[in-house]
Amino acid sequence: MIKTTIEVSGMACSMCEAHINDAIRKAFSVKKVASNHSKGETVILSETALDEAAVKKTIDATGYICGEISSEPYEKKGFLGIFK
Repeated sequence: MIKTTIEVSGMACSMCEAHINDAIRKAFSVKKVASNHSKGETVILSETALDEAAVKKTIDATGYICGEISSEPYEKKGFLGIFK
């Protein structure tokens, strides 16, 4: 799995987070997406790497501003991070 972290400017509340999450879910096949307006970021878990240009276009189309995008391999941890 791939963990993609995106800086997003302009989110002010949980409704803003929901707009971003819905847009990402509609545009891409993802396992999980979570936005946080206080951190100004969206984290996406997906089976394959996402096209960064398409992610930027999707977020910008919602009216929010997409910033830096970073991706890294993600390994799910087990119960309490102890077991796999």
